[in-house]
Formats: sequence, structure tokens, C-alpha cells
Amino acid sequence: MHMFSLDQMIREDHPVRIVVSYVETVDLSELYADIKATTDGVGRDAIDPRILFSLWLFATLESEINGRRIAELTTRHLASMWICGGISVNYHTVCEFRTAHRDLLDKVFTNSIASLHHHGLINLETIAQDGMRVRASAGSGSFRSTEGLEKARQKAKANMAEVFKDENDDEDHSSRSRRNSSCCC
Repeated sequence: MHMFSLDQMIREDHPVRIVVSYVETVDLSELYADIKATTDGVGRDAIDPRILFSLWLFATLESEINGRRIAELTTRHLASMWICGGISVNYHTVCEFRTAHRDLLDKVFTNSIASLHHHGLINLETIAQDGMRVRASAGSGSFRSTEGLEKARQKAKANMAEVFKDENDDEDHSSRSRRNSSCCC
């Protein structure tokens, strides 16, 4: 029997590593405002917003937008478990994070997907990366124009609308039926 850490079980070129590395560069300071200790209060225990953001971004790239399913993946899917780093995440937390920060996440997801697509790390035709290792190139061909980035941003925005098109229908149904069997996000 061999024992391996989660880090050892995720290949160095696995797409989840790209997503987490990218999320580390994104300004998520707005998400930290609610959990920061201030002179008025001590703050509250919270899961790092980067973990939740990474879960949602990775799941979105894998075409998964159901909060309950994303939370379930954190207990069985190695990449999702790697994102969490041993922190337990339930579906209420996943769903509340998405609904509480919907506008910000839509904007940042759109920009993130556009950036990842623009740099050739994902393909918006399938919204998933095949995990193929690609050698980085810093030649003149790797530089993109502002116009090209904007085009990628528009494509990502259209894609986000497509991915989340059924979300409003689910919320309308959920508010009518008030069943607890489906996630709010």
C-alpha cells in the first residue's frame, strides 16, 4: 500500500493547478470585506473566498453549475478536493457564496474565462481543457491586441450567459415550490 498526498495525486499539468494559480492573481478584495476583523467587530470564521471562487470557476469550466453537485465533488473528485485542501465545504456554503456575490462573480468569471481563453488555456467551444501539456511561448506570436482580448471577453460573456441560462428558471421554480431538495444556485 502506498500513501500519497492530494498534491502528489494531481499532475503538475492538471487544469485545476492553472485555475488556482490564476485565481491567486485575481483581485477578490471585495469578497474579504465581510470576513475581515475590524474595530467594530471580530469578524467571523469563514472559508477563504479564493477556495470558493476556485471551486466555482473550475466547476464552470467543467460545465458544472449545480451547487449541490459541486459540494459533492469536494468529497470525491481529486481536483475539487485539492482546491479545498482538506477544508470541509457543504452545499449551503457553496450556494450562498454564489447567490451572495452573483454580480461580482459573473463579472469576474467572464473576465477570467476570457483571459484563460485569450491565453489559449481553455477552449470556449467545449468549456473544458483536455489537460494536454502545452509549452509556453513568449515569442511575438504570443502577444495579443486589446481588440483580441475584447473579442475573447465578448465570447466568454456569451458563454457565461449560455452556461447559466437555466439558472433563472431553476430559481423561479424553486421559489414557487420552496422545496429544499435542490440548491438555490
